[in-house]
Amino acid sequence: MSTDSFRDFILEQLAPLPGLRCKRMFGGYGLYCGEVFFAILFDGRLYFKTNPATLAEYLEYGAAVFAPSEKQVLKNYREVPVDILEDSGRLRFWAEKAVR
Repeated sequence: MSTDSFRDFILEQLAPLPGLRCKRMFGGYGLYCGEVFFAILFDGRLYFKTNPATLAEYLEYGAAVFAPSEKQVLKNYREVPVDILEDSGRLRFWAEKAVR
């Protein structure tokens, strides 16, 4: 799947989120829900913002941190597991948790 078609797929799946918008950044895209920056699309992967309450779920899947280079590592953004990407309801639920 090309980067653009992956972006379009994710935006379609998350379209019910109020105020969803996509902005170019980090050589990829940042996703916003209103003014809240909650996700990064980069190199065909989706990363959601985590916090102490949500991190355990990502760790159960062995989700990688967002690290586009050795010098740029954002430990509070974790890759969304494929199982979640393939289930639109679960994907929106995880996105909503990332927004909060």
